This record gives sequence, C-alpha cells and structure tokens, in this order.
Amino acid sequence: MPQHSEPGDVPAFQDLYPDDFSWCFGCGRLNPHGYHIRSFWDGDETVCRFTPEPYHIAIPGFVYGGLIASLIDCHGTGTAAAASARAEGRPINGDPPYRFVTASLHVDYLRPTPLGPPLVVRGRAREIGARKVIVEATLSVEGQVCARGEVVAVRMPDTFLKPHPER
Repeated sequence: MPQHSEPGDVPAFQDLYPDDFSWCFGCGRLNPHGYHIRSFWDGDETVCRFTPEPYHIAIPGFVYGGLIASLIDCHGTGTAAAASARAEGRPINGDPPYRFVTASLHVDYLRPTPLGPPLVVRGRAREIGARKVIVEATLSVEGQVCARGEVVAVRMPDTFLKPHPER
C-alpha cells in the first residue's frame, strides 16, 4: 500500500466524500486496491504527498507517467471540491455533496520523475465557477518540478448522485 503523509488530525478532502462516491481508484478511501491519495489545504494551495511503490515503474528508477497523471487528476478534483466549498463558505461534505469529475486533463512531463522519494502534488484553483473549476497543479520530487498539469473539473452530474440499485 502506498504511503501518504498527512497534517495532524485534519481530515483529507477525500475523507469527507460520501461513501457512495469514495470508490475512485485514485482517491477513493473505500477502494481496497486504490492509491488512497489524500489532499489538504496548505494556505491558498492544496497539497498531496504520495510515495510510489517499486511496481509504479516506467523504466528502472523512474515513475510510470500514468501514475503521475492519476495523482494530478484526483488531486485536481479534490482541490476543485475544496475550493468550491471554501468559496461558498460551506463544508465539503455539505448537502448536496461537493463532488467533481474530470472534464479535461492535461499533463506536461517536464523531466523524468525518480522512483523512491515522496511525490508532492500542489494545486491551486485558477477559476471557480458555478459548475466548473480549473485547477493548476505541479508534481515535484525533492523540490524539483517534474510535471505540470491542468484539470478542468465539473460538478458531478445529477445522474451520478441518484442511488443505484447495486449499492
């Protein structure tokens, strides 16, 4: 299981998602096989720390690019939820829940990302609208930016919020 650092007793954004929406492979706390990323406020930015496992490999010594994209993606949607809640002065786990899905993901790989040290993803909401949030993110290793991304996140469609018979 990947290792994550977290600030004190503060719940991660993803800890506040309703159970029905906590199954994502990247950020779902209820997915037993997922990454379980956890995102937190750090001033006006958000931060997520993730230590990849040896099997998150592209070539010996370097992280697989799909993991990098997944971390930027899930941290971006978590940032969108937290930034929207903060902008509206409501808790992330309010009713209806603040849950976002990815409409667009763009990642620029700036340099190879070494496997071993913790990866630090930082996000900032560049634009917050009624249904859409644009998040800029960076992924760094030991202070060196290895990837930069943009996530266009939209509020989860109402059809996703309705109970499903299989749950």
